[in-house]
Amino acid sequence: MDMDPASEEWELCNDDGFIYKRKKRRLDEPSSSRPTDPEEEERQRKERKRKALLKLKKHYQKEINMWELLSTTLYAMQEKTQDKRLQNLEEMPSFLDSASNLVEETETGCGSLVDKLILLVEAQEAIIHDVSNLCDVAEAMCNAQEEQLKQSFLDLPVWSSPQELMASLCDA
Repeated sequence: MDMDPASEEWELCNDDGFIYKRKKRRLDEPSSSRPTDPEEEERQRKERKRKALLKLKKHYQKEINMWELLSTTLYAMQEKTQDKRLQNLEEMPSFLDSASNLVEETETGCGSLVDKLILLVEAQEAIIHDVSNLCDVAEAMCNAQEEQLKQSFLDLPVWSSPQELMASLCDA
């Protein structure tokens, strides 16, 4: 089958059922400068791989930083919650003792038990507030990532004009 040079510049890609056409990628190395030494080829392959990984890291560094911030915030909240749990476990026997002696206590004794319970509820409220803020940050990150993904599809050259879209679909 005879293929024209223009059709060789494009390739069909299947990305989880999403099929699209893109230009073929070629290495811009002239055949005369390619090393014949296998060790040199391996060294150049590793260098290309390292450069590609550095480029990816640079591209995703902002997202990496956001996830690290989210992780450290979550870890700090986890530590704070664990400390409060230990404190509450230490105070629990005194609550039980207070409850068993509740009938015998005066009004001021009841007031101190209520104060302890109010402090406990306020601590739980602070934890819930922290978790809510963390959820808001995670949701904002997910929304930003979704918008970036949508924009990457909208920026494809196929969408430049309806005529070009129809032409590319007819060529496929």
